[in-house]
Amino acid sequence: MWRGVPGCLRDIVQWQVALWSHSFVRTWGSCGKAMTEALSAQAEAAGGLKALVQPNGDAGSNTSGEPLLERLEPAAVGKQVPESGDQAQGGKGQLPSNGEQTPAPVADSGKRKKRRGATGERVVPPPKKRRTGVSFSDEHFAETTYYFEGGLRKVRPYYFDFQTYCKGRWVGRSLLHVFSTEFRSQPLSYYEAAVRAGRLHLNEEPVQDLSIVLKDNDFLRNTVHRHEPPVTAEPIRLLAENNDVVVIDKPSSIPVHPCGRFRHNTVIFILGKEHQLKELHPLHRLDRLTSGVLMFAKTAAVSEKIHEQVRDRQLEKEYVCRVAGEFPDKEVICKEPILVVSYKVGVCRVDPRGKPCETVFQRLSYNGRSSVVQCRPLTGRTHQIRVHLQFLGHPILNDPIYNSTAWGPSRGQGGHIPKTDEELLRDLVAEHQAKESLSMLDLCESDLTPGLIDSTAPSSELAKDSLEGLATAAQKIDGIAEAAPQHLDTPENAAKADVTQETDPLCAECRVLRQDPLPQDLVMFLHALRYKGPDFEYVSPIPAWARDDWQED
Repeated sequence: MWRGVPGCLRDIVQWQVALWSHSFVRTWGSCGKAMTEALSAQAEAAGGLKALVQPNGDAGSNTSGEPLLERLEPAAVGKQVPESGDQAQGGKGQLPSNGEQTPAPVADSGKRKKRRGATGERVVPPPKKRRTGVSFSDEHFAETTYYFEGGLRKVRPYYFDFQTYCKGRWVGRSLLHVFSTEFRSQPLSYYEAAVRAGRLHLNEEPVQDLSIVLKDNDFLRNTVHRHEPPVTAEPIRLLAENNDVVVIDKPSSIPVHPCGRFRHNTVIFILGKEHQLKELHPLHRLDRLTSGVLMFAKTAAVSEKIHEQVRDRQLEKEYVCRVAGEFPDKEVICKEPILVVSYKVGVCRVDPRGKPCETVFQRLSYNGRSSVVQCRPLTGRTHQIRVHLQFLGHPILNDPIYNSTAWGPSRGQGGHIPKTDEELLRDLVAEHQAKESLSMLDLCESDLTPGLIDSTAPSSELAKDSLEGLATAAQKIDGIAEAAPQHLDTPENAAKADVTQETDPLCAECRVLRQDPLPQDLVMFLHALRYKGPDFEYVSPIPAWARDDWQED
């Protein structure tokens, strides 16, 4: 099979095969050790592996018989492979200028590489092991507390660490470049102040200079002062609980799990903090503004069982909503495909390029101005019920997205939208910004980029001449916050700790006064009424707005 193939290329391929063999054995145990040794012997007989590894004094295994990969530094043991674009000098499979042979890079399998740093070069530690699944500990739940005011559940501001590994497109770029191009919600002056205050960490070391160049597997941590939007104070009611599942009646305005600006004001955190229900597996999702039946599995096995029923179309879902106008009194089936316009803003529309879906509608009542409609989605697309009702000309009465004038005079009926997607998104955001209701789109001022609207975040007012004072004040607050938990033996110290936690000199949100929404403004008239499977059925109480005698203001 090697006839006509140059010897250097044959050696490279054989070396790659042998190296893969060693990695395979390390993963699957000693049962494949004999196979690897046989492959190594064959490769050495061909002259490939032996020629490649002898200059470093290694011939594939040590005297104890363990594979070569067992003796590499941690960076190599982590199953990292070189990227094809980063080679030793001399080029791919070529001899370097110093005459030493260098292994050709293994084809990139999507896993990031790790190299030992040269003398004086910054060395990046190996990546941390991550826990699988979603899990929150008591430490997470204790980050802050709730309080109730004006019919709203509120979260006291708290400090939070945003953490991420260096993305591939950041490698070789400075922190300054990354912050200025991908994190534009804050001006560069904020990040300069954060550096002086010790809020930015790279591989758990304080960042001293934003000009530092990022490497693969760099670990970034940014400590921020976090504010969460309020949600309804309506309690989460348990509909059922057994050894397998927890079923609740979710109030409108509360997201299911942490996302965007929400963390503690989520169903997952409220159940963990107030009901001691932890390690739950969501079996389906409801939009933040949708209320009703929400199911969680207590174990991964139960979760997989019910998800299999969903895949087999064994789960029946029934919703109820109140829509604008007089809905037809006969059954209506809508099969229009749905396309996501923007994941950031959370907007979809009917489009031939979208995913196929189907919803069955049946009018339940009509009060002269609006109709109560039963909805049975046979598929599970994002905003499926809301988009189909808009297309039919009967959007949900108080839907902040699909009953908006931003869609044009017909409000999207029949799929008629007399503007581009970019114009639609811009007009939607502008409408909610004027109403000070961006939270209804799960957006805040800092999310507004020039592509959405000609606006800048309030934090852009942070002046450079105040950097030193703000950084000093932030350092002082951080010191008090770190020491506070050790000295909370008096009410004065406890109160002082609460104050320092709730205000921060670098935080733009602390300098903005926002008007609280009214509790009724956080309710959308869409409710998950019933979920039924082969061996279960859960029903929630019908909301007040869905009763026959209900009248809108």
